[in-house]
Amino acid sequence: SITGLLEEFGPVFIQEPDDVIFPLDSDEKKVVMHCEARGNPPPTYSWHINGTEVDPEADYRYSFIDGNLVITNASEMIDYGKYQCKAENSFGTVLSRDALLQFAYLAAFSPKARGGVSVREGQGVVLMCTPPPHSPEIIYSWVFNEFPSFVAEDSRRFISQDTGNLYISKAQPSDVGSYICLVKNPVTNARVLSPPTPLTLKTDGVMGEYEPKIEVHFPTSVLAAKGVTVRLECFALGNPVPTITWRKINGNIPKKARLRKSQAVLEIPNIQLEDSGTYECKAENPRGGTAFKGHLQVYTLPQWVRMINDTQMDSGEKLQWECKATGRPRPTYRWLRNGLPLTSQVPMLLHGGRLEILNGELTVHKVQQADSGMYQCVAENKYGAVYSNAELKILASAPVFIPNPIRVIATLGKDVSLECKPRASPKPRITWRRGDRRIQPNKRIMLLRNNTLKIVNSSRADEGNYVCRAENQLGSAEMTAVLWVKEAMRVALSPSRVEVTVGESVVLSCRATHDTSLDVAFQWFFNQKPINFQHDGGHFEYIQTSSTVDLMIRSILLKHAGKYGCRAQTSADTVFAEAELLVRGPPGPPGVVIVEEITDTTATLSWTRGLDNHSPISTYNLQARSPFSLGWQTVKTDPEPVTGDMESAMAVELNPWVEYEFRVVASNGIGTGDPSAPSRGVRTKEAVPSVAPVNVSGGNGRRHELVISWEPVSEEFQNGEGFGYIVAFRANGTRGWKEKMVTSTFPPLTPFEVKVGVYNNKGDGPFSEVVIIHSAEGEPREPPSDVKAYSISSSEIRLTWKPPNPGPGRPRGYEVSYWRDSEQEESGKKQQTVKNETSMVLTGLEGNSLYLITVKGFNSIGQGPASAAVTAKTRKAPPAQPPINLMWIQEGNNVSLSWDPVKAKANESDVIGYMVMNRQEGRSFNQVTRTINPSTILSLPEGGTYTIDVRALSEGGEGVVSSQVRVVTVVR
Repeated sequence: SITGLLEEFGPVFIQEPDDVIFPLDSDEKKVVMHCEARGNPPPTYSWHINGTEVDPEADYRYSFIDGNLVITNASEMIDYGKYQCKAENSFGTVLSRDALLQFAYLAAFSPKARGGVSVREGQGVVLMCTPPPHSPEIIYSWVFNEFPSFVAEDSRRFISQDTGNLYISKAQPSDVGSYICLVKNPVTNARVLSPPTPLTLKTDGVMGEYEPKIEVHFPTSVLAAKGVTVRLECFALGNPVPTITWRKINGNIPKKARLRKSQAVLEIPNIQLEDSGTYECKAENPRGGTAFKGHLQVYTLPQWVRMINDTQMDSGEKLQWECKATGRPRPTYRWLRNGLPLTSQVPMLLHGGRLEILNGELTVHKVQQADSGMYQCVAENKYGAVYSNAELKILASAPVFIPNPIRVIATLGKDVSLECKPRASPKPRITWRRGDRRIQPNKRIMLLRNNTLKIVNSSRADEGNYVCRAENQLGSAEMTAVLWVKEAMRVALSPSRVEVTVGESVVLSCRATHDTSLDVAFQWFFNQKPINFQHDGGHFEYIQTSSTVDLMIRSILLKHAGKYGCRAQTSADTVFAEAELLVRGPPGPPGVVIVEEITDTTATLSWTRGLDNHSPISTYNLQARSPFSLGWQTVKTDPEPVTGDMESAMAVELNPWVEYEFRVVASNGIGTGDPSAPSRGVRTKEAVPSVAPVNVSGGNGRRHELVISWEPVSEEFQNGEGFGYIVAFRANGTRGWKEKMVTSTFPPLTPFEVKVGVYNNKGDGPFSEVVIIHSAEGEPREPPSDVKAYSISSSEIRLTWKPPNPGPGRPRGYEVSYWRDSEQEESGKKQQTVKNETSMVLTGLEGNSLYLITVKGFNSIGQGPASAAVTAKTRKAPPAQPPINLMWIQEGNNVSLSWDPVKAKANESDVIGYMVMNRQEGRSFNQVTRTINPSTILSLPEGGTYTIDVRALSEGGEGVVSSQVRVVTVVR
């Protein structure tokens, strides 16, 4: 079948062989050159090395795995060279690119001892590396005396990466020693060392100064591939050590270039065509200078600009192919057919001068079946080649009609076209007949250029069988077209125009009248786009009966307004009807709001009408926002209300000197729409303040002061810049107001009338209500009375007093000062009451000491006078000796406990008794027993474990605790 033929094709490369550098010291001695092509039938492969075909039968070292060539025991002697893969099937043959197989190796240096080099101090010297055989390029370094001490390169010493030699421009005593050349292969990472070369200094004097001599330089002509990094070397011997400089003749050295190794190497990365030219290096010292010039030329491999493509043609047609490539030098072209040069196949193609080749252009006149195959255009220069591949298929087949016969249904009065499109090559001759009579074209029946038969204004009489015959030199075939002419279909869509309100539902009904022998299919459109019932679900529903289809639109939104189309289609014709749906809804947003004029309390706004969405706009609502408002607030307007026919109004009762933004919202009978975009921010003009301070109060403060306070006026009501407060006051019952804060001396607690006003740059505003405020009272006038102090332990003294007589300067609290009689009052301690309490316990005192104590009152104004000092002596400290030798006898639940009496020392308080503490484990409370004697009986009624301890009691407080006793009791 023809379909089967189309699925077959010639070989197309998926993978071509790449250049390979194979390390000879690799454990696996296998080299794999890759090649893979697709094709139908699947291609077979062969390989050429340096133009000679590989025969795996004759040499066991070669084997094929799919299209890949595997070489075992690879060796440089036999296997170095160019490899090319060939893929072929029944449609033709293609050759791959050439791939270069190289081998990476590094031999050992000759072990022969090297002679020494002797040189005068100050003279230049060159030490030769003479590297062993290697591939590819190697990296050189030199070892001085012993590994790993390497020769450091500087302006005096240089290692050439071209020759490997070490150059010393001016020898000095520190250079004497043994030199070893070390080479490294960057592919295999192998390293080898040369035998040592000794360097000595001659003893017959020192070399004088001499001019530079360039010993290392790049070639006079350097060739480099575009995109690589180029290194140009230049180094000179001389005394003093020469300086190297570089320049490009007729141009500048590229910005990307770098100088390395003390300027001895010029490195140009990613070289481009414009970097070509003549480069010069110059060596100079005080004795003179010398220069070297060389030309750098950049070449590029061929790269495709235009390639050839697979082509199918009928025999007898003209083939024109063009391929084009760039490159430097300019590429030349050659053509291959099935892997062989086209020129060698000229006799077959040149038959009758059918073939022309002009560079990358190939022309074949009147192609024949024999011209089929795989063609390759090769563009090459001396640095490489690129291949463009294409398959040429010459089609040759007798006419075939698919499908056959065909059925055509036309509509009365319309034009109808009967197509005749056989598959055939070469192109066939076409004739039409009806029954057994050949059709003669006339005004109503025409034969078009593409062999289509066109019938204008068809009628029932045109029904019948039409036969198209196609014929070429390979055969002939016929196709029958059966034509039926049917009544035209009519479509009615109702209602054709409908208005609804947002949220309502509507049904559009589409009815088709058509020939009953034909099936009809319907499709709905919205604004010319098909409605997707899954995607737009929820709003649209489709209800179909035999010749009618309804579109239900539920919960209509504004976006559903537009044109709805119904398309009815039969195999004979297609008819389209359209209806318009208008949706009434709340208004759209008004256009941009402009502030026309602004005063201190008004803003005149204008806007443009938005959409009324088919319901007239009734009113506009003006809204404002300021830094002091919670979001947008409706503002009062003039006129009030703003009716739907207006496009400007004034916002009133604004606050002066406030930044506002404005917007407008429209409403109609259906609802309120979205707001307009906000206007730009504008500030109302300044005005005299209109809001007086509130909550004026005061009192307290320092002596002779009148303190007045009030709630500040919000920035929103300051009405302009330069805002401030005016404070006015007068003594109660006097007439003149004083306007500011004064500190003249007022008797304590004098009543004043006070009011606070506001002002800004525009003038004075209102005053607050008048309030009565008292001036500050003074500090306490009298000391506390009836101060008493008495000792309660060795570290504590209790103190009590009475407040001074009532009157101005009442104390808000008291301060107690205390010090030992052996100290000065200034060094004593002070302690204040929390509130105006009239007692205090002083703690942390020293035992057996006499203290002096005073009390004074204080308030917010200051401190009053101190009382006369009273004295009290702390008691002696309690005994430092704990009770010892605790003994106990347990009788049931009673325990008799005794201990040695505690004797107080001379500086300790006398013992006046003992305190026994007993604690039941697991309980939080203690049982305390006091006794005068050094013994007691305890009752332990509950079962459990008890711990008991004892301490002495004295006037100075509790003594030290004894060791504990543990007693276990059992419940009986």
